[in-house]
Amino acid sequence: QSLLDRMRVAIIGQSMFAGEVYKQLMKDGHKVVGVFTVPDQGTREDPLASMAAADDVKVFKFKSWRKKGVILPEVLEQYLSVDPELNVMPFCSQFIPMEVINHPKNKSICYHPSILPRHRGASSINWTLMCGDKKGGFSIFWADDGLDTGPILLQREVDIDPNDTVDTLYNRFMYPEGIKAMAEAVCMVVNGNAPVIPQPTEGATYDPMLNKHELCKINWDQPAENIHNFIRGLDSSPGAWMIMDGKEVKVFGSKMFTDSLVEGQEVEIEGLATPGIIHKDGLLLTGSDGKKVKCCSLKC
Repeated sequence: QSLLDRMRVAIIGQSMFAGEVYKQLMKDGHKVVGVFTVPDQGTREDPLASMAAADDVKVFKFKSWRKKGVILPEVLEQYLSVDPELNVMPFCSQFIPMEVINHPKNKSICYHPSILPRHRGASSINWTLMCGDKKGGFSIFWADDGLDTGPILLQREVDIDPNDTVDTLYNRFMYPEGIKAMAEAVCMVVNGNAPVIPQPTEGATYDPMLNKHELCKINWDQPAENIHNFIRGLDSSPGAWMIMDGKEVKVFGSKMFTDSLVEGQEVEIEGLATPGIIHKDGLLLTGSDGKKVKCCSLKC
């Protein structure tokens, strides 16, 4: 790219994913004029902040962008000081005000790990698996004032393995392909050929954030495959849990169990009529259809 083509980009986000997107945009020759991330956690700086600081790129760490729904003037002033032509939001947990979203001449693009409009919300990879979807993927969209509702720039799909967990799906596809696609999307904006495709209303779902402990408790009144999907959709975080022999236990490494029944030690599972069976390969749990799920790992 010539110097004239270099777009002034602000990156708003956090985590290693945002850091890797930053690195890729720098490699591609874009001018990153500032990164906006979260405050340090104790002594630990966010990876995006560390990477940008190493390149002498301006780093801003706002605890919040707003107070009582109104943008903080000192925050807006610092944001405007870098005067970006595009906001890139790879992974952003903060609420970004519309004054910031709409400021750059090319507005703001955002990464979301689902095929929008399905699975809007902050826990979309979890819900993709918990719902037993056969396909997953991610969307890069133009941010608007709704929650994951803006027009689509690009989408990528992937087949989901029956035993995929949040970690395997993220590490195999969402993370590496997401970084490439964010860089591709920025190039499309620079070249003036980035699509703006309104999201269809049909098939739209919004899933709650899995930040309440009770949402992660296993409901035994469902077929074994649904229980399997629930467990793998919470693996490894935040973890599906149950009460076994009176103690709360998290379960991981779930698979459908199709072998003939094995001998083992019976354990009482709260809410489950059929006892669990502990054997050398793990814990067997029974769904409402009589089929069984094997969990390879337990954590008290």
